Amino acid sequence: MDGLVKLFQRACLPSPPFMKKVHHFVKTAILQLVDSFYPLFKRFMPLQTFRYAACGGGNTLLGFILYTLSYKLIFRDESFDLGFYVIKSHNASLILAFLVNFPVGFFLMKYVVFVDSSIRGHIQLLRYFFVFVSNLFLNYLLLDALVVRLGVNAILAQVISTVIVIVISYLLQRHFTFKVKAKE
Repeated sequence: MDGLVKLFQRACLPSPPFMKKVHHFVKTAILQLVDSFYPLFKRFMPLQTFRYAACGGGNTLLGFILYTLSYKLIFRDESFDLGFYVIKSHNASLILAFLVNFPVGFFLMKYVVFVDSSIRGHIQLLRYFFVFVSNLFLNYLLLDALVVRLGVNAILAQVISTVIVIVISYLLQRHFTFKVKAKE
């Protein structure tokens, strides 16, 4: 039986060297794409800020598209019953979008934006998770306040809360998650 499992693993799972090549290719392609637009913005901001704006903006756009599609097509403005708790459609859409945005965002921040961070990868991941969950909670509270209490359209409310969360997120990512230790 063990031989069958090993055979299945070799046949179906990519080898570590292959995954390293894929990782390197994706990272390099994203860096080349993002950096190709930097000369247009060079006078206005440093490279790291531009990369954050580009990667964060792309990941935010991905999240917004996922949020909108899931809100309109999956949850269809209806509550989502988990059996033990009922989630409103705008919050279920937010959670779904964040589940995709988390790994994509960490990859972009670690390998494209904050490449000079001296903090170990697993610590970065834990800190990123903490900041990410904090942002999710803040976004949830803002979204709930805007939609339920103030009656703002759910899509517009997501745009407003996203702008607020982006500013807070950048500051936390730069000065906490991916900070560069001062040289002695």
